Amino acid sequence: MQPVELLVSARWVIPVEPPETVLADHSVAVAGGRILAVLPTAEAERRYRPAERVRLDRHALIPGLVNLHTHASMTLMRGLADDLPLMTWLKDYIWPVEAKHVSPEFVYDGTLLACAEMLRGGVTCFNEMYFFPEAAARAALAAGIRAALGIIAFEFPTPYASDADDYIAKGLAARDSLKQEPLLSFCMAPHAPYTVSDRTFARVVTIAEELDLPIHVHLHETRHEIDESLAQFKARPLERLRALGLLGPRLIAVHAVHVTEQEIATLARFGASVAHCPSSNLKLASGFAPVAAMLKQRINVGLGTDGAASNNRLDVLQEMRTAALLAKAVGNDAEAMPAHQALAAATLHGARALGLDASIGSLAPGKFADLCAVAFDRPELLPCYDVASHLVYSAGREHVSHVWIGGEPRVNEGRLLRFENLDLNKRILLWHNKLAAES
Repeated sequence: MQPVELLVSARWVIPVEPPETVLADHSVAVAGGRILAVLPTAEAERRYRPAERVRLDRHALIPGLVNLHTHASMTLMRGLADDLPLMTWLKDYIWPVEAKHVSPEFVYDGTLLACAEMLRGGVTCFNEMYFFPEAAARAALAAGIRAALGIIAFEFPTPYASDADDYIAKGLAARDSLKQEPLLSFCMAPHAPYTVSDRTFARVVTIAEELDLPIHVHLHETRHEIDESLAQFKARPLERLRALGLLGPRLIAVHAVHVTEQEIATLARFGASVAHCPSSNLKLASGFAPVAAMLKQRINVGLGTDGAASNNRLDVLQEMRTAALLAKAVGNDAEAMPAHQALAAATLHGARALGLDASIGSLAPGKFADLCAVAFDRPELLPCYDVASHLVYSAGREHVSHVWIGGEPRVNEGRLLRFENLDLNKRILLWHNKLAAES
């Protein structure tokens, strides 16, 4: 028998690749932190001698979820300014709080809190856009979660940087110091067309091409953004970015709520990805992204939570359900975004947008063993006729029982690991008291 580090046997395994596949009574064998094989449990028991064996007799085993868009440390501002439109929320509440409080300590503690929440919900990789990425990196490494860190850019000063060149220089320095960390990757992250100049966008394109990085940007989130662009640049934001060379397979267009049929065709033609954040779009009344139309054009659509200040949950399982329901309602098509496609959006498609699909996003030999187990033993998940449908429409993050990243446990029987000595609750209480006193 061949020795392996870990053998996880489950009632169902949904590998995402091949598409629409459900494997009954299968196991995942792990060696060197990577998936060695996905095979019937009876065969696995004959072939492998595991150092650790985990039996999940009433569970579905899926790839770890990928949160394609978030601002993790904004978790410290969860519920601070609710029930407001986007620009009022940003200009009158969020940006003033950030100006007073954002620091490496704020980012570390807020990101650590976000990592705890995401891991408990089955997220194994998140795409981050915020200040002080080196502090976010320290938190992600402490939690043992994958992070794609944004090299952010604005034109205006913040406690992090003085101008766009300073943001980019500091982000590149963080990348240089952290690029050997196996859990970390990087993106260029110009904030949005209304906060970034043509000159800065041009720099971003050049750097992204030189370093082979994705470009992660808010785009067509609100009608106000489009009206402002037409007034200032005589072009809609997508057309402006096309003229500047941003459109292509590197682009992750975050939100893409207000896009025309022609713009959807343009995104498809250039091979861009979309980070769909349905709960944030609903809460900020930004609108309904035409996801069914995007999928018909074969656009790569992944799922994001946005920040907890505008959601207020970092819950990709919830985003999966909301995305599938909205796609049907907005597209007037009950067959739009079926369960397997929604699960792929929450896993493989997010990995593909980040350029990480060769390593994560599905349960395939050679990929990292980033795994999520969902328990199907509670009354609200019974009976089960279609496990993929149940994952999307019935299950919640409270049903996540186990999480592994690179074959290493992060959640065991619902218990979060690696956080025992981090004093997380004490850290968050201090921030709560500080922000509540000054808001």
